[in-house]
Amino acid sequence: MEAKPEVLGTTSEIIPLALPKGTEKLCELCERRANLQCSKCRVTFYCDADHQQADWVGIHERICQLLVPIRMATLWSLQQEGRIVMQLKKLELIEICRLVAQSKLSEGKHQEALPAAQFCLRCSKDVYGPTNVQMVPAYLLLAEANMGLGNLAVVAELLSQAEWAVLKSPECGHGVQHWLHRSLGQLHMATGNLEAALLNFANDIYFASEEYGLDSTVTCSGYFLMADVFAKQGKMPIVRSLYSEVAHTWHCHLTKLLETHIQNIQNPNMVLEPPYDKSKQVEVDKLLTTMLEFMQNDSRKDSAQIALVAHCLAMLWFLGGDFLKALGFCSTALQASQLIPNHDLTEPIQALLQLVQGLHTEPHPGSD
Repeated sequence: MEAKPEVLGTTSEIIPLALPKGTEKLCELCERRANLQCSKCRVTFYCDADHQQADWVGIHERICQLLVPIRMATLWSLQQEGRIVMQLKKLELIEICRLVAQSKLSEGKHQEALPAAQFCLRCSKDVYGPTNVQMVPAYLLLAEANMGLGNLAVVAELLSQAEWAVLKSPECGHGVQHWLHRSLGQLHMATGNLEAALLNFANDIYFASEEYGLDSTVTCSGYFLMADVFAKQGKMPIVRSLYSEVAHTWHCHLTKLLETHIQNIQNPNMVLEPPYDKSKQVEVDKLLTTMLEFMQNDSRKDSAQIALVAHCLAMLWFLGGDFLKALGFCSTALQASQLIPNHDLTEPIQALLQLVQGLHTEPHPGSD
């Protein structure tokens, strides 16, 4: 017998006669007429079960009960003290939704990120108003989710509103400007306007370097995106140069993290935690793996660069606790470095390989 799909959350039908005259409930996701309501909070409504399930997975499970005091008006909530408390509760919801959406986007779960990003935008409008510069992160978050789903017309509209808010606020910070230009660059990449993409990525790098520094991994992600544009233009020497810059930045960053981690291992009282959460690790792995595959398939195969990026991946997965993946990338890095006499990475790669082998206690595939 075919298994029934798992039902997440619970709903009940809306009884129209129970609603005040002239009122109509709208779906949380699409704003069409609602037929169902969440039976837990009873203040959130849906057009059908599919949208209820999508919202539950996307964000509603996290914020279900937090919505009740905000959406159920009382005499106290309409007074000055109550309004201040409600604003603070909305700010808390905005932050929760932002973190959930960013986590899902980092894992490539664009459809799941939509409900959190949509609610973040809606709640931000309630708190700040539609053209306040504080709205920009919410516009950009929802634009990123739609970008991953190919909804380019929606992305263009959201970025246009974000641009307008930034133009009206000369005091807008470098961090917001960098994120806006990165998003604009990605939109132009998707629509094939490569020159406009390059211009925006250049601005992204400038603002990121002002906010985070030239050697920041945030800044070097702009170089990575710019390399993709030059690859589409067939300008491979520039791609190699930019990838080299990105690889050296990440290698320096991961080496410092590894040194700290090794010191912590030697302290028996230290509780070890991965330096990255799962979503960030997936994001960094995708970036480094893309570069490694390019270098391995490049006609001008550069063993030094292959060793550098493979060593980065080995450190990344070692820090994340996946010793099997770390072993694989250590082997790749060592093979590449040994093709170069007296290569300065050979010794650090061998040291990491020995460390991983010492800590790796799981049996190898095929072993008894």
